[in-house]
Parts: sequence; C-alpha cells; structure tokens
Amino acid sequence: MTDSQIQGRLVIGTQRYSSWSLRGWLPVKLAGLAVAVEVIPLEGQGQTRALKQLSPNGCVPYLEHNGIQVWDSLSIAEYCAEYAPALWPADRAARAWARSISAEMHSGFRGVRSSFPMNLGRNSRALQTELDAETLKDVARIDRIWTETRTRYGQSGPYLFGADFGVADCMFAPVVYRFLSYAVEGLSDVSRAYMQAVAAHPLMQDWHAAADREPETWQLAFYESIP
Repeated sequence: MTDSQIQGRLVIGTQRYSSWSLRGWLPVKLAGLAVAVEVIPLEGQGQTRALKQLSPNGCVPYLEHNGIQVWDSLSIAEYCAEYAPALWPADRAARAWARSISAEMHSGFRGVRSSFPMNLGRNSRALQTELDAETLKDVARIDRIWTETRTRYGQSGPYLFGADFGVADCMFAPVVYRFLSYAVEGLSDVSRAYMQAVAAHPLMQDWHAAADREPETWQLAFYESIP
C-alpha cells in the first residue's frame, strides 16, 4: 500500500496486551480498508497520555477513514461490515444471534477480563490462584455460547457461523488468546476446536507475530507479574 492509496489510519495499543485493539483491527483487515496502522504503547490502567487528545473517548481502537471518525471496537466492526457485508451472517436469524453474542461479549464478562488479562507473552500457564465464582460463571457462559453457536450455525466451517471469520469471531478473538494463554480448563471439545481454528487464522498469526516484535520496553509489570 503506497502513501497515495492510504485512506486514513487505525490507532491501536500495545498488541501484546490490547484486547480491544484486536477487536477493532481484525474487522478493518477483513474489510480491506486501506488505512495505516499506528501503535501507541499503553501505559497501563487507562493512563496512556498520548490517547487522551487523540480519539474522542481517549481509548483505542480509533479509526479515521476517508474523513470519517469511528471509535469503539463494535462501532468499527459495524462500519467495516458496510464495506464487507459477509462480516455478519446472511441469514436473518443467524445475524440476530451473531449481533446478540457480539454485544454480550462487548459489554460483559468482567470476571474473565479481570482474571485473565490478555498477554501474548504468557505461554499456556494456568493461574496459581483459585478462580472466583464470577470468573467461573463467565467461562461456562462463553463455553456455552461457542458450543451452541457452532452447533446451530457453524456446521459449514470452523468459525462461529461457518466458513467466514466474522464480527462475532472478532469480538471473541481476545478471549481465545486469554483461554489459551491461561490454560483454561473445563471447555467442551467444540470450544477447544474453535479456539484452535481462531488461533490459526492468518490474521491472528500476523497479530501475534507483531506482538512478539514489540520492544521489551513496552512491557508492563502489571501484566507480566501475574503468577
């Protein structure tokens, strides 16, 4: 992509840690938007000063495309789906289900977010502390979503709604990284097969490789010290 072809930019945070950035980056890539990607190293706990005057909500991801501003990962995904409708299932019932589970992921699961911060430098190592009831409830609910969705709608391919990696997969992609990184147990065979398929997707491989190339100075003690 040459400078003359660039139609804007996508601003994301440290790829090792930023789950919300991954949720925005994936649909942008899937839709083929011609934007430059800018990575801003996160300072941790919402304190990244460089973002405060950059995006309207002071957070990543933040998209500028053909003069249009879009922020929040689900809004970016919806915007991308206008360019690539296959990001949502074509069937109305499946599409309604996909929107519902995407919104549920976007707004909930605080136990999983708190207990399993995304850290792509963590190599399949279980937590050394006992999981609380909220986290266990979240894990069970996510397992149920994946299993039921794949059983209902995913028979034609490896992803939640079949052969196409869509918005719902984008929303759950960081959870796949989390569950693999923390060696989460108790998941169905359907869920485990789904996680392997998502982790093997070329864009997920590209994201992980970029995270591995980030400077060590970008690493944060908050994430790296979790036992």
